[in-house]
Amino acid sequence: MELNARIPDGPIEQKWDRHRFEMKLVNPANKRKFDVIVVGTGLAGASAAATMAELGYNVHVFTFHDSPRRAHSIAAQGGINAAKNYQNDGDSVFRLFYDTVKGGDFRAREANVYRLAQVSLNIIDQAVAQGVPFAREYGGLLDNRSFGGAQVSRTFYARGQTGQQLLLGAYQALERQVDAGKVRMHTRHEMLDLVVIDGVARGIVTRDLVSGKIESHVADAVVLATGGYSNVFFLSTNAKGCNVTATYRAYKRGAGFANPCFTQIHPTCIPPSGEYQSKLTLMSESLRNDGRIWVPRTPGDQRPPGQIPDDERDYYLERMYPSFGNLVPRDVASRRAKEMVDSGHGVGPLKNGVYLDFSDAIQRLGRDVIEERYGNLFEMYEKITGDDPYRVPMRIYPAPHYTMGGLWVDYDLMSTVPGLFVIGEANFSDHGANRLGASALMQGLADGYFILPMTIGNYLARIGHAPVDTDHAAFRDAETEVRNRADRLLSINGSKSVDEFHIELGRIVWNHCGMARDEAGLREGLAKIPELRERFWREVRVPGSAQSLNQSLEKAGRVADFLEFAEILFHDALAREESCGAHFRTEHTTEEGEAKRDDEHFAHVAVWEYAGDGNEPRRHTEPLEFEYVPFAQRSYK
Repeated sequence: MELNARIPDGPIEQKWDRHRFEMKLVNPANKRKFDVIVVGTGLAGASAAATMAELGYNVHVFTFHDSPRRAHSIAAQGGINAAKNYQNDGDSVFRLFYDTVKGGDFRAREANVYRLAQVSLNIIDQAVAQGVPFAREYGGLLDNRSFGGAQVSRTFYARGQTGQQLLLGAYQALERQVDAGKVRMHTRHEMLDLVVIDGVARGIVTRDLVSGKIESHVADAVVLATGGYSNVFFLSTNAKGCNVTATYRAYKRGAGFANPCFTQIHPTCIPPSGEYQSKLTLMSESLRNDGRIWVPRTPGDQRPPGQIPDDERDYYLERMYPSFGNLVPRDVASRRAKEMVDSGHGVGPLKNGVYLDFSDAIQRLGRDVIEERYGNLFEMYEKITGDDPYRVPMRIYPAPHYTMGGLWVDYDLMSTVPGLFVIGEANFSDHGANRLGASALMQGLADGYFILPMTIGNYLARIGHAPVDTDHAAFRDAETEVRNRADRLLSINGSKSVDEFHIELGRIVWNHCGMARDEAGLREGLAKIPELRERFWREVRVPGSAQSLNQSLEKAGRVADFLEFAEILFHDALAREESCGAHFRTEHTTEEGEAKRDDEHFAHVAVWEYAGDGNEPRRHTEPLEFEYVPFAQRSYK
């Protein structure tokens, strides 16, 4: 497997501009000759499809939703970063670049991250032009707030609905191109295989989720914008439909999977209430701007929070990290919350949370200001828990959230399979071992609006492959594999539901490869997964047929992929003998309990290559060099 990142030469601040000038271009008349498939309609997919269609390409968009507006990007609440320095507080492109490299614990490519910081400036202008209702100050200027891992205010927001409002902007741009006839929208279609011909991605195989029809689709390039894989934990902040299937099937066709063990645990999630839950609800990180996190100083304190005086509370993040306080990065805040709960300081009926308290902010600013900033988030919390956060503190606990790992891509966002591009959360490229808050929306829109539409043209201008159609043997073979897999799932007729196996897998992954990992636990989990997978293929019950709407069959296929993918995640965590960012190996910690990197042996991207069913995947590495942000112990004290 060749891992050529194709990073342009020259000073880092000139790489992207120089690369854009040196790219081969496709003239407007020739763009009409190319077909591009985009899978996924979140921020990355919708923005990429709309922009490429605007440029003149013929774009085919696939989503398993009934509308692009149902993509999980709507769940991103808190904001989007951009180095505009509107607050005149010392921000700059370089500072955003620096914070992101440092926040990712030096496990991301400098060139990609710097480009992301540069492009962030354009994203805000694009969104404002689309009518995205960002919050504004009294005088009408765009407002900003702070997020974890930064000491400046660079996060633009629309109350607690930022992802939804940005998606509406991308959606209207996409629908405009649908109306113009440049985008063909395929709703309720799930990608179930990638078709590779002569080593090049040439199309996909899908299932119509309403009729059950298996279909092939040909293109000159394929773009995956299918999000992350946190539902491998079963309980996560992700929508229930989020899955690994598209990227995992591409992996089995030759695309390298990078850093799968870098899975982020978000610190501000509503704690589980019991075994009956099917997902968890995230409370935006933006709440940490005005909320103070604390636990009772006395373990097992049963008093209501209002009866615990201030001197008997431990505002532990403010105590341990005086410079950043409650705005330390997500991985740090999550681990400290776990420590508090594990040591007996947990709060709530199940003693499985910590408090996020707004009483000081309400007293200082007034309820009206807090309501204006976070009103819909407070309403959501009250509907779920029955508690009014204006009167009592919220209860929060860490939960699986964003995945920094994903398919490996080069500087042009192309995977190890030529012609297969991967954008947004589905790739690995920008966040290293830990994503800073308000950076997911930034990366998705940077990839979709400004990077991919340029780099895919550079690829299309150079290709010389012969035309193919869906009668090609590779498409027929892929369709047969997809049908056989569905038939096999339906024929088992066991006694256990798909969810039973997914819950058991999630418990294994969370217990052995969650917030804290060690060699013994990883090896134990790695031994349990094949056994669980074997039972799945022997005992699962999938009712219905493949020739109609069958959500049990959809779910079974996705869980079957999770049962295979989980092994790669464990192999990656076991091989990375260090702690960095969200990957926390308890054998590798500093005296103060922080993550301890091993830059001599692990300053690289780990990329896994499929080696056939039943074989351990092959591990490759892409070395990382840090010229502009020198290695340093991450500190937020």
